[in-house]
Amino acid sequence: MSENATSVHLRQQKDFQFEISFGEGIPTVLGDEPAPIGEGKGPSPAQFLAAAVGNCLADSLFFAIKKYKQDPQPIQCKVTAEIGRNEQGRLRITHMQASLTLGVPAASLQHMDRVLSSFEAFCTVTQSVGQGIPITIEVFDSENTRLK
Repeated sequence: MSENATSVHLRQQKDFQFEISFGEGIPTVLGDEPAPIGEGKGPSPAQFLAAAVGNCLADSLFFAIKKYKQDPQPIQCKVTAEIGRNEQGRLRITHMQASLTLGVPAASLQHMDRVLSSFEAFCTVTQSVGQGIPITIEVFDSENTRLK
């Protein structure tokens, strides 16, 4: 495995519940399917995917703004994964919608045009997932002004 690889370890606890280990020093998480398939005792795989997309987007936006020595904190992100059926009738994530909100007014930040035009390109997870699932991304400031 290359040094640029990442891995997680899953161990079934019962039925659809899996303990997910991310590595030494990082707390484990219990994943589960929602009822009626599972018991809903932890995030579902779709929720993990949505969280990964949102976390990566928020990280990329934060990094792009910090590059100009500015502080947009606290950034918030909500990701909705739409689930529908494909041509074979199987459930799939058909679209994702990400909405990021800065913790400050955009007027207090410089170079936002450059940030907004580039931050998505540096988001490893979103760019990878987006090759198979359409992802719509919006950015707002703390005054709910839509920036993107």
